[in-house]
Amino acid sequence: MSPRHVFPRSFFRSPFRPAAGLENAHVQTVFATLHRRNLPKVERHRQEITLPDGDHVFLDRHQPHKVAADAPMVLIVHGLGGSSESHYVLGLQKALGAMGWPSAALNCRGARIPNRATRAYHAGASDDVISVFKTLADSEQRRVALVGYSLGGSMVLKSLAELGNDARLLGGVAVSTPLDLAGCADRMNQGLSRFYRKHLLTGLENLWKAKIAHFREIGATAEAEFISQRLGTQPYTSFWDFDHQVMAPLHGFTDVHDYYRRCAPNQFLLHIQRPTLIIHSTDDPFMTPGVVPATDRLSPAIHFELASRGGHVGFIGGSMARPVYYLEQRIPAFLQQVWEAAN
Repeated sequence: MSPRHVFPRSFFRSPFRPAAGLENAHVQTVFATLHRRNLPKVERHRQEITLPDGDHVFLDRHQPHKVAADAPMVLIVHGLGGSSESHYVLGLQKALGAMGWPSAALNCRGARIPNRATRAYHAGASDDVISVFKTLADSEQRRVALVGYSLGGSMVLKSLAELGNDARLLGGVAVSTPLDLAGCADRMNQGLSRFYRKHLLTGLENLWKAKIAHFREIGATAEAEFISQRLGTQPYTSFWDFDHQVMAPLHGFTDVHDYYRRCAPNQFLLHIQRPTLIIHSTDDPFMTPGVVPATDRLSPAIHFELASRGGHVGFIGGSMARPVYYLEQRIPAFLQQVWEAAN
């Protein structure tokens, strides 16, 4: 079943307005992490998915008590250092559930739970997203929409391009995506962005150390040594260094330049055929203005929503006392619009 139309090739000025007192990009970026101490309550059950190479990932699935007739399934992919427990994932699952839509939050390889293979997830890991997409679409007999945040957005955009006009695919959304990996790696070495870089790299180093310890505990000493040699000494002070020393060799890339070149999302945008919303803020402290693609690099299926404020996976409106999480309104509304156009 094909959509009746796709959105025109366009940039759209976002209607989002930050809450008073939350206009600063860094405040937008960190506010929810500090404010949402009590995470949204969502009833979920865990499902293990075996991947084609024998490794596994886990989905945390939310099934509303009353599922809307023929409602699609939404597969949600977290960002770097996140998981299905990230506040933005839980918030979106709660919002989707309120409209009677089921959802599945992917825990990427190695996210919080050590996986079996030496590899983990990375910006170009569309193979895992597509494997899970096919499993959900075939088992549920529903069309599936893909939503990704930050690095998860990179994975989703590449997946959308590779899936093309697959009849099982409804469309997608990518939020605060590092569309140019090299440019974003440079940005993380500047100003206050270095604090995010330190936080993310420390978390990643700890995940890889935990994986080494897990492999040693189960007797997979060769695998543990393989990772340990590449992890080397810490701390890393640049994504360029970390991705060159760790991520590239562990995931089959020649070096960091090969990794960034082959996985940068901007190159896939022309090949996306299903309706896709990209939400981006020009004040994102993880980005530079140069990551925003030229209009002629967007396929006709892409609706690019550009905000002047919003930070990185922030987009918090309302007021400080009563924050409104714009993404949890905008994403379901877009997907609902696509679903209605397809039926």
